[in-house]
Amino acid sequence: MPEVTRRSVFGVAGGGAVVGVVTACGGGEDTANVGDPADVDAPIASTDEVPVGEGAVFSEHEVVVTQPEEGTFRAFSTRCTHEGCPVDQVSDGQIQCPCHGSRFSIEDGSPVEGPAESPLEEIQIRVDGDSIVLA
Repeated sequence: MPEVTRRSVFGVAGGGAVVGVVTACGGGEDTANVGDPADVDAPIASTDEVPVGEGAVFSEHEVVVTQPEEGTFRAFSTRCTHEGCPVDQVSDGQIQCPCHGSRFSIEDGSPVEGPAESPLEEIQIRVDGDSIVLA
């Protein structure tokens, strides 16, 4: 019969703890993301919440919706392409990131100022009556 040492007991116990931590932290996707198929057709805003020439941030959906011209709605991820900070407002016709000063176009999400060099990820939406829904 092999000898059981204190070191082997703690090694097995520590290995189990590591497996538990890796299992708890690894691999799972955030099912609340806008890409979740269950969110398709879910209203994220009403059209009257998004002013013409501006936009609004809906952080619970990780989406910023803009209306560059009357009746035209666009949606983008709230994650800044510079370092991933969430954009937090739309003002002066630009989507603004508070972390490093990046500014993005409300028309196409392209960077117009700051360190970001890539456009915000576009999110597909559609207008259904007076509701804006994920498409």
